[in-house]
Amino acid sequence: MNWTKIIEDAIKFIEENITEDLTVGRIAREVNTSAFYFQKGFSMLCGYTVGEYVRMRRLSLAGEELTSSDIKVIDLAIKYGYDSADSFTKAFTRFHGSTPTDVRQNGASIKAFAPLHIKLTLDGGKTMEYRIEKKPAFKVMGVSKIIDYGDGYSTIPKFWDEVFANPSNKLMGVYGVCLDDEIQGDQFRYMIADDYNEELASAEGYEVKEIPEYTWAVFPCRGAMPQALQSVNTQVFNEWLPASNYEIAAGFNIEFYTDETKYAKGAQDPEYYSEIWVPVKA
Repeated sequence: MNWTKIIEDAIKFIEENITEDLTVGRIAREVNTSAFYFQKGFSMLCGYTVGEYVRMRRLSLAGEELTSSDIKVIDLAIKYGYDSADSFTKAFTRFHGSTPTDVRQNGASIKAFAPLHIKLTLDGGKTMEYRIEKKPAFKVMGVSKIIDYGDGYSTIPKFWDEVFANPSNKLMGVYGVCLDDEIQGDQFRYMIADDYNEELASAEGYEVKEIPEYTWAVFPCRGAMPQALQSVNTQVFNEWLPASNYEIAAGFNIEFYTDETKYAKGAQDPEYYSEIWVPVKA
């Protein structure tokens, strides 16, 4: 799977359709990949969410057009996806540091945000442990929260703390499931879950999700949480996916956690073991 080419093709599509309705789902379909993994991979490689990148490119182009033409501000706002001149002016001012009026009438400076170009650099040979494993379909139950892609590494651990600080919580926390089903844009649903138990799920009102049968790339993580898992997750998207011949099969990403009571320091133990599961097809 040429992950860098997917991102390059996506950037090209964004540039060619910058004034159209550009949802993450639409862009992902154009490059034939899961919206969840496209958004995640884009953020890892580029340093911006897709929404942030599109917004900054539009405001950069709007600034150029404002200084080089006599287009009305309201027409510029509509062209670049804003509902009103007021909302456009607020966004324009945050980005450029000056209002459209200041730029046009007083010659205030504007900022440029150039299109991204992906370059691969060699940084020494690295190995990454993983195995390919086919798993049958299974159900999970738990609680979920909508997460912003840009701050998932800080928001998700806080969500775990919130759930397990609740004295009525009955979840063990076997899985962390990232879902790309009904959420659009710069967000995804994250579920703290256990294997399905009909009686407990009904009694506690837990959400239930069936994970279909897939072939998974399974990445071991060893060390204190959440740093160990987050480090491997970053490697998956920055190193393994760009070099791998596998394609993402679906919009799931699963974290598997072992029983922390078996470790002297619990989930903070340097030997603590967890896994990341990524659905793939050759």
